[in-house]
Amino acid sequence: MTGLRLGPLLRYVDGESAGTATIWVETDRPCTAEVRCEGGAHGSSRTFLIAGHHYALIPVTGLTPGTTVAYEVLLDEVRVWPPEDSPLPPSVIRTPGAATPSTGAPGTGTPELHVSFGSCRWASAPVGEPDPVGPDALHTLAAALAADPGAVRPDVLILLGDQVYADETSKATRRRLAGRRDLAEPPGAEVADFEEYTYLYDESWSDPQVRWLLSTVPSCMIFDDHDVIDDWNTSASWLAEMRTKPWWRERILSGLMSYWVYQHLGNLSPAELAADKLYAAVRAESDGTPRLREFAVEADADPACVRWSYRRDFGRTRLLMVDSRAARVLAEGYREILDPDEARWVRDQALTDPGDRDHLLIGTSLPWLLPPLVHDAESWNAALAGGERGPRWARFGEKLRRAADLEHWAAFPTSFEKLADLIAEVGSGPDAPATVCVLSGDVHHAYVAEPLWRTDQPRSRVVQLTCSPVHNSIPLSIRLGFRFGWSRVGRRLGRAFARHGRVAARSVTWGKTGGPWFGNQLMTLTLRGRAARLGLAQVREGEGESGAAARLVTVDERELAP
Repeated sequence: MTGLRLGPLLRYVDGESAGTATIWVETDRPCTAEVRCEGGAHGSSRTFLIAGHHYALIPVTGLTPGTTVAYEVLLDEVRVWPPEDSPLPPSVIRTPGAATPSTGAPGTGTPELHVSFGSCRWASAPVGEPDPVGPDALHTLAAALAADPGAVRPDVLILLGDQVYADETSKATRRRLAGRRDLAEPPGAEVADFEEYTYLYDESWSDPQVRWLLSTVPSCMIFDDHDVIDDWNTSASWLAEMRTKPWWRERILSGLMSYWVYQHLGNLSPAELAADKLYAAVRAESDGTPRLREFAVEADADPACVRWSYRRDFGRTRLLMVDSRAARVLAEGYREILDPDEARWVRDQALTDPGDRDHLLIGTSLPWLLPPLVHDAESWNAALAGGERGPRWARFGEKLRRAADLEHWAAFPTSFEKLADLIAEVGSGPDAPATVCVLSGDVHHAYVAEPLWRTDQPRSRVVQLTCSPVHNSIPLSIRLGFRFGWSRVGRRLGRAFARHGRVAARSVTWGKTGGPWFGNQLMTLTLRGRAARLGLAQVREGEGESGAAARLVTVDERELAP
């Protein structure tokens, strides 16, 4: 009998007409995968083959707006989900209600949208084993929702990078790697190929609570560096050096291929999938591996030939998920976070249909607004590495850039200013959204920052919302360094760096209005009409008798738009 190897993951739910959804599965052999819902909605798809693994993305049609329906997954007509002995609630597809015109204020006819987000997640520790970094926020959220059917659950979960760690594997994964090859040879205990990437997703998505959560809450994903390797695409010289390593080519091709299969496909709507030539070609082949590998070769050689960024609309809220890793231009003197075509696409999506949006969410794995000292240090370093103070300083700047991970938006000053200009333009028109929120992770702590433009301030409330990690370590150096980065002394030191690097004045200044908070955590935006409220929940270890469950505790709540 065909088995369900991984999934189901509820990926896309139509946030406007509410008639369609997509569900991702991995099976242990070729089959027809089918979804059947209460009330008659359904969908089916034949699996496709990549590197010996079988996958399907099942489009579900016939859903009714404003309903919550349980569903089952069948493989070759045999039900495999939910498991017969599962103690967890049924997996459901919840569709938004019929669209309601915004009145500019909360009202009884305007539904709430709950958007939870975070980044940087090591897989949950195996049952019965101590977790060295504390409980997993995703696992804890899942357990809370499963235990309380009346609890408010997210309408969408946004995972902002480092869904898997190709360069930091667990003991269990290292044992699997050692069964295939000699870990004394490069890349050692890091993953080497597509098969080993599948181990990471097995580990990350197989935890029963997390598996149930991802089966019942739609998710949007984008990669960050650890999905491939730490500081991926830091600079042109970094990339040139990596390409000399004999194991790198297989790593980057497998990273792109596995991301396409496990994360990217589910980000797309059924209409986008139907128009995707690569998806059609892979499904048309008895083995889609050669075609997908050919695509990865092209994407590695010319990142501008593929777009990983995407847009999702949830009623009157627009989400732009921006690829701030693979779309980079790395040549010194021309460095950009986004290549020109990608930048134009982001701009077009942000400015299209301005009167139809109450909120604009810009998802980018890397924070746009960092602590001022960190920002100025990165801008200074970019100037040095670009030759502003001569070749000796340039060599020093490149070494420091790699050693200190100086490769955020601030390290691409032109891109930083372009995003500032775009946000100001979006937020200044007569139909400006109530809020423009930049959602980010990466830096292993959470904070709220708000910019102030040196010229006219946008009408929209603009906030940088950073939330990380979902489940990872928080070294003391991070706690001390980022606290100092926000301090007055840190600001003065940053300005000294900027002067030495002859860095141009920024168009915006900003201050921290919340945080920093350290811990495994998730942020949630609650949007209703033009109102917006933010909450931050952290995991707390179980108290009292041994074995008490961890729980999520709200540590900050604030109104962003009343």
